[in-house]
Amino acid sequence: MPNSPTFDVTAAHKYFSADCYNQTWTFMDKAHRTPKEDASMLQTAMASLWHWSQREDATPTNFSIGYWQVSRVFALLGQADNARRYGEMSLKSAREGAEIVFIGFGYEALARAEMVAGNTEKMKEYLAQAWSCAEKVEDEEDKQLLVKDLETIQ
Repeated sequence: MPNSPTFDVTAAHKYFSADCYNQTWTFMDKAHRTPKEDASMLQTAMASLWHWSQREDATPTNFSIGYWQVSRVFALLGQADNARRYGEMSLKSAREGAEIVFIGFGYEALARAEMVAGNTEKMKEYLAQAWSCAEKVEDEEDKQLLVKDLETIQ
């Protein structure tokens, strides 16, 4: 086994952080997933996040998005505690230097986690904070993405 890889490690992390993120979306968008697809969805989300953690150019925004995606995956899997944990990390990362839209998505993740947990009051609190952030988003496309997600939480 060679001591040094025979490929560009930096390029590999760059490729897999994005590729795994996109693969995760493919699973998330499916109306019906098999248990194997559920496992793959979680694995690709975690792999994307890990590859971001290996990149020197990763920003709080990148981590906020990565944690958000993992939170959403756990929500889809019905794992409220894990969804909440990663939602908290998403919000924390967003507060460390991301735009307001990502703070809104952090609150969205927490609201969704509480929805999965059946905690209606907490869900409503986080949802109100997310809507407040959405009102402050200036980029119309970003605002619509956040609003679209918020409208799915009840």
